[in-house]
Amino acid sequence: MNSKTQSVLELKEVYKHYFQGEQKLEVLQGVDLKIAPHEVVALIGPSGSGKSTLLQIAGLLDHPDKGDVVLDGESCGSANDGMRTALRRDYLGFVYQYHNLLADFNALENVVLPQLIAGIKLAPAKEKAEWLLGRLGLKERIYHRPAELSGGEQQRVAIARALANTPKLLLADEPTGNLDPHTSDNVFLALLDIVKETGLSALIATHNMELAGKMDRQLSLKDGKLIDMRPSKRIKEGKNFY
Repeated sequence: MNSKTQSVLELKEVYKHYFQGEQKLEVLQGVDLKIAPHEVVALIGPSGSGKSTLLQIAGLLDHPDKGDVVLDGESCGSANDGMRTALRRDYLGFVYQYHNLLADFNALENVVLPQLIAGIKLAPAKEKAEWLLGRLGLKERIYHRPAELSGGEQQRVAIARALANTPKLLLADEPTGNLDPHTSDNVFLALLDIVKETGLSALIATHNMELAGKMDRQLSLKDGKLIDMRPSKRIKEGKNFY
């Protein structure tokens, strides 16, 4: 990877469509996007606008119909499945609306395991996991299994797991969408704090306009197009985009 590149992530003229019966749904129509090192970007838009599709393509979990995904200056258009898997493991971190923790493992183990898979030794992996969980307010909960944790605590473990292998880019898809408003705000702010503290770049899909306004930039996805909302009075005032 090229550490001197100006963009951590770049989407170039990305198109994606699906069929619903015989109807063709144009989800992404020529999307262009650049995310700079250390930049935290909010992705907003109505439900069904294609935010999840965009994140899946950016995260190499899906292929665009046309266009290219460039990570750290390297085109991924011709990358085979093995190369894409390696890039996801070494370069990207993912947080989803559903935490998908391993039920038979405690919080610490859930954050240690991806590091072991990446080849990190047990001792430094545990040290990193303990630091992340402590930073996210779970110091006293690291030996609890998911069923023994609240929804907010489970999502914090998922965030720690996503950050465990020190990705350059974090992709988060409505990471607090299943939490109550108070818990959602706390978890989201903890996520933003640790992302900025560790110097990551991030693309975070959210419906929360107030939290979107705390990020470096806000992008709106509507009718298959990506629009830079800055300087958006609506965003600045925390008003609902819809």
